[in-house]
Amino acid sequence: MIRKLKSGKYRIYSRKPDAKTHKRRNLGTFDSLDEAKKHEREIQYFKHH
Repeated sequence: MIRKLKSGKYRIYSRKPDAKTHKRRNLGTFDSLDEAKKHEREIQYFKHH
C-alpha cells in the first residue's frame, strides 16, 4: 500500500499489520509515485518467485 506523506514523498507500507506492534511495516520511501509503484511491483515479484 502506498501513502503520500506530508513532505510530498511516497511510502510503501506492508499490506498486513505487524502482529506484535499492530502497525504496518515501512517498506521504503520514494520521491515520486512512479518510483514507489515500480518498487512495489518488485516486492510482489520477489514474494512470488
